[in-house]
Amino acid sequence: MPAGPSWATASVAAGLVADGIWRRTRAARLPVLPPAVAGAEVSGEHHFVTARGVRLDGATRLAASAYAAAHGLDVLDLVPQGLDSARALELVRRLDPASFRRARLARGEGAGHALLVSDAVLRRAGLTRLEGLSADEMDAVTARLKQYAPVTMDLAVVPRMKALPASAVGITERRAILRRRWQLDLPTYLAGALGALGVLGVLSARRPLWGAAVVAAAGANPLLATWRTPLSPHDRFGFAVRRPVAAPLRMLRVAFEREEPNPDLPRLRSEYRASVGAGLERFVEPPRPDCPWCGATVVRKRLVSGDYQQRKPGTFRVDRCTACGHSFQNPRLSEEGLGFYYRDYYDGIGEAEVERGFRLGAPHYRARARMLRGHATPSAWLDVGGGHGHFCNAARDIWPGTRFDALDFGSSVIEAERRGWVDLAHRGQFRELADKLAGTYDVVSMHHYLEHTLDPPAELDAAARVLPPGGHLLIEVPDPESPVARLAGRWWHNWFQPQHLHLIPLANLTTGLAARGFQVVAVDRGAAHQELDLLMVATLLLNRIAPPHPDRPWNDPGRRHLRIAARVAVTLAGLPLAAAAGAADQLAHPFIRRFGGANTYRVLARRMPEAPEA
Repeated sequence: MPAGPSWATASVAAGLVADGIWRRTRAARLPVLPPAVAGAEVSGEHHFVTARGVRLDGATRLAASAYAAAHGLDVLDLVPQGLDSARALELVRRLDPASFRRARLARGEGAGHALLVSDAVLRRAGLTRLEGLSADEMDAVTARLKQYAPVTMDLAVVPRMKALPASAVGITERRAILRRRWQLDLPTYLAGALGALGVLGVLSARRPLWGAAVVAAAGANPLLATWRTPLSPHDRFGFAVRRPVAAPLRMLRVAFEREEPNPDLPRLRSEYRASVGAGLERFVEPPRPDCPWCGATVVRKRLVSGDYQQRKPGTFRVDRCTACGHSFQNPRLSEEGLGFYYRDYYDGIGEAEVERGFRLGAPHYRARARMLRGHATPSAWLDVGGGHGHFCNAARDIWPGTRFDALDFGSSVIEAERRGWVDLAHRGQFRELADKLAGTYDVVSMHHYLEHTLDPPAELDAAARVLPPGGHLLIEVPDPESPVARLAGRWWHNWFQPQHLHLIPLANLTTGLAARGFQVVAVDRGAAHQELDLLMVATLLLNRIAPPHPDRPWNDPGRRHLRIAARVAVTLAGLPLAAAAGAADQLAHPFIRRFGGANTYRVLARRMPEAPEA
């Protein structure tokens, strides 16, 4: 009998069947577009965005307009009933119809054929081209529209709508779509998928009987996924027969498809080269001998770190005051240094990658908002350091009647207002705008903001000026007293050099709040913990071992293919370590919530009335 592990191929076969059943549960929940009522007209507020080759008849436009009006939708993705199997499988894998509409931070997904868009959203999103879009462009537009209609976008299956053939998504367009989703991790994703298919092929060859079961399960998967659902792919039977061979071959072609380089890279490389060439010493201020929190001069080195996330040049020292426990970057970044190290992280070429992380934070955002329950019912909430408005957007699920505004020094806050994620954007420095905002809000929040600021005590002073007596200040920051902060040293992700300038112990923050007329009414430590300590240690180590990515404009672009291949190899080799670390984080989470050791804490404080003068 041929040697080889039969359990692996058997597990894959069972997994494919289970996956088909799971996808079917989602496909079965897709709503179907009902026919329009006689005499109805397409609303003048509704426009249609269509892919190349798609023609919408009048009946479909009428039905879509009536459905959108009846369900309060600004965006409706129209899914042909006969959508090809490949796109149908991907649609129900990436989108749960039962929760998609109310998932405020979800990525916009659709069938890539046609979209109804309200006039208001069309204008705010800045869409001008509405017909003949490529598959890649439709994917980008669909994702963008969800941002502008976070709870007023949905999809519906259209029985009479003609579906495009599967060939409408070419290899070049498919790679562009995957690039948008995976960014610089695309080579790792493709290599991992192809490697898994190769291993499966070898195992199947060694166990032909189980290999045949895998092939059969792969073919049955799309049939199971769409059986007795609103979707009826026009190519379902042919796709089922071809899939075991055609799908790996298509992925192989996508992997080796040549991509056009980012046209902005040459300019960015030149600008970064000039910045670095002028010397890194101007990016930091002179070191200080005393603690910026308490003024004591008993300061000791805690750690020295590089930029382990972006891999920009520079070395950064974090000192600790032995009198009060405050940890701070010393020497601290200058204004010019802040500009250099923040550039292309939250915006520019790094924006799409960091956005993926922000989308995963919805449960944490809602937990922060829930901390007000039992203490206050907010009417006007200002989120300082609000960025793109992710917190404000998610917090509306908890406080739907509250006005949420955001303040940030970057242009992202203007985009947050344009999307409707915040009601009003304030662009600038909080300390400079505080007097103008005084008395306007009954809640101010600072979520992972203080550690980025040059002068945290001054930021607390500003909050005291803004909030009236009885108002609440909600703060969330990394906890430098976390056990992992000590054990992992410079690899603890919350040191986050060079962006984190200050890490404030809980006792210092509560004392500082009391000195400014605040009374602490609630503290969350275990509940604020983010279960990714060990995973991030593994990720940062792997990123440090791998060569710098040549497509980052501050890195050497030489030997591009070799260095990307090396990064892929390191990442794939480190997957077991990352998986084990992630599992350990999840296992430890219940114990941390109960017994302590969190990496983050939250404080809710009430502004007390000023004592009358004697």
